[in-house]
Amino acid sequence: MKKILIVYFSRKGQNYRNGSIVELEKGNTQLAAEMVQKAVGGELFEIRTVKEYAKDYRACCEEARRELLEGARPQLESCPASLEGYDILFVGYPNWCGTMPMAVFSFLEKYDLAGKKIAPFCSNEGSGMGRSEGDLKELCKGAHLVKGLSVRGSRTAESEEEIAAWARSVL
Repeated sequence: MKKILIVYFSRKGQNYRNGSIVELEKGNTQLAAEMVQKAVGGELFEIRTVKEYAKDYRACCEEARRELLEGARPQLESCPASLEGYDILFVGYPNWCGTMPMAVFSFLEKYDLAGKKIAPFCSNEGSGMGRSEGDLKELCKGAHLVKGLSVRGSRTAESEEEIAAWARSVL
């Protein structure tokens, strides 16, 4: 039996949805990660930064842009000691500035992912996966990267069947 880790970065609070800023109790990517787990099992791990991002949506966007331009690698609260026992990593994130949040880069760069299957899923409001799959290919040398799933953030709650079918197809 394959051992699965579902690692994700998500933003609750102020988010962009259908042209407006709304308040979310739970981030879209977290919702999608929980749907992946319900479909295929595995363990969940939330990527959290030591320094929290701004609560204000627009200020957070500026922070994300600055981090991207600087090639920042935010410090993370914690990380698993090893990913050795895992065969499949589902990696979830919102599309920030056309790719993954820099915190996801911080996480992935800590590990040798050669031989692992990497399955990315990305919440967004129309920008799709951006260039994140190309970035993952660079970061995860020697891993088998499967075609990612783009989930419209505002439709995450209604996307469980699509998310579950995709997750099962990864196995």
